[in-house]
Amino acid sequence: MSETKEKRYKWRREDYRENTKGLLMLNTGDGKGKTTAAIGVMVRAAGRGMNCCMVQFMKSKTDRYGEHESFDKLGIEVHTMGDGFTWDTNDKTQDIKTSEETWALCVEKMRSEDYELLVFDELLYVLSYGFLDIDTVIAEIAAVREKQPHLHIILTGRNVDGAIDNMIDAADLVTEMREIKHPFHAGIYAQQGIEF
Repeated sequence: MSETKEKRYKWRREDYRENTKGLLMLNTGDGKGKTTAAIGVMVRAAGRGMNCCMVQFMKSKTDRYGEHESFDKLGIEVHTMGDGFTWDTNDKTQDIKTSEETWALCVEKMRSEDYELLVFDELLYVLSYGFLDIDTVIAEIAAVREKQPHLHIILTGRNVDGAIDNMIDAADLVTEMREIKHPFHAGIYAQQGIEF
């Protein structure tokens, strides 16, 4: 953290951590906006001087997304670790390996005690597809939250066939995005600045 930012918020950060109940939040559902909502919370948190980090599971590490440009300007740390979206995977072994490597980074970030807000983007997809063991993930998050009761964590992604119901039970806040109408069905594909 920059010296200026640390000096400006040091008194707030200590007080904040002492008096805050960290939340485990899930943004799920078949509608658009799960990651976007998490980014909105990160922007708000960064504006309050909170240390924020996003780890992206499925987005390709070779691409640069619009949120990355904004995060650079706001001083928000982001790690894009995926191989691209894998709804119809051709190499499940590679998807599991990538997921395990990305989860190891998430654990490192959680245990570091450097953050007030962590976002694990698309983790719920990975859990739904069985690329990681959900009970292990829940247990690790619970252990970190017990040690750092101020830490907020947001997880995004779909609940494919109810696979993450145990995570929903563990969460403090669950928001389900529901698709009512989508431009894709009218032949309008993802657009820069809106979807990526």
